[in-house]
Amino acid sequence: MAHTVQSIAQALDAEAFGNVDLVVDRVEEPARAGPNDLALLTNPKFADGLSQGQARAALLWPGADWKALGLEAAIVANRGRFAMSGLTAMMDLGQHYPTGVHASAVIDPTAEIGADVHIGAFAIVGPRAKVGAGTVLGPYCHIGADSKIGADSYLRDHVSIGARVTIGDRFRAQPGVRIGSDGMSFVTPEESGVEKARESLGDQGDVRSQSWVRIHSLGAVTIGDDVEIGANTCVDYGTIRDTRIGNGTKIDNLVHIAHNVIVGNDCLFAAQSGIAGTTTIGNNVVFGGQVGVTDNTTVGDNVIAGGATKILSKVPAGQVLLGYPAVKMDTNIEMYKSLRRLPRLMKQVAELQKSVSKLGSNG
Repeated sequence: MAHTVQSIAQALDAEAFGNVDLVVDRVEEPARAGPNDLALLTNPKFADGLSQGQARAALLWPGADWKALGLEAAIVANRGRFAMSGLTAMMDLGQHYPTGVHASAVIDPTAEIGADVHIGAFAIVGPRAKVGAGTVLGPYCHIGADSKIGADSYLRDHVSIGARVTIGDRFRAQPGVRIGSDGMSFVTPEESGVEKARESLGDQGDVRSQSWVRIHSLGAVTIGDDVEIGANTCVDYGTIRDTRIGNGTKIDNLVHIAHNVIVGNDCLFAAQSGIAGTTTIGNNVVFGGQVGVTDNTTVGDNVIAGGATKILSKVPAGQVLLGYPAVKMDTNIEMYKSLRRLPRLMKQVAELQKSVSKLGSNG
């Protein structure tokens, strides 16, 4: 999709310099850019890459000397990484789908389909389901009975939305997303060894075989506006009340949100994170990859947890965490430094023991 340097700058609320009528077709890294590409160069330490490519125009950092870089035109944004959001949206050809319903799609007669919707091949929309205006349902999507998808949403292929799920506007789901799977709620006729071990912190009592019986999921899932969910992520139904995800939350691939979990607004969860049942996550919480949160606990607003952190107890608002079990990040770093020093310390202790033994034998 071709754009002039001037039109891109206007869309990004940025400044344009030089030959602003120059037309560019794509965005590319500096070293790979051709004469019709816009080089993405928001960090000066990568400026050497321009000489390896053929770019005539680039998106640059504030204060960059575009003439000295040998460019014919430049766009300068105050915050380059933020400008990438608008720039990539302009250049993303994959976001444009024609209005209409594929002949192989199965739409229940009682479903409500909004205006300007695209429904792809072999998609299924169940009884009484509602699909908002301007929404895209990719191939093989399934929208369950009595579910609601808001306007201007974008569901890639093989997305499954279970029955009774409510999703707000501008929802985005990557391939394989599963919203509305049954929660892992099982119980034994008598108190289980797991329950005893939890109460005693280790003793499961008399060890014996037990059979598990399902607790059915009567709740649903409610998701707010502007939520994005990555590939093969799963969100479970609530047991009685709904599992909830707040407005603006972004979730990466292979994340699990268990039954009854409440996630606040504008959270960010990286890949392979997992939140166990009946846990509440506050607003603006950020989890690195493989963060785990135990069940029946609370994580306060504005908490940041580094990769592979395991949260086993309540976390106050504003904490920055790392480690297993989670502690404040600076504390974890000091603990790790101390752990690395242990071999040297043990060697020193052994030498001291030898010295003391010699003194004792000489006495």
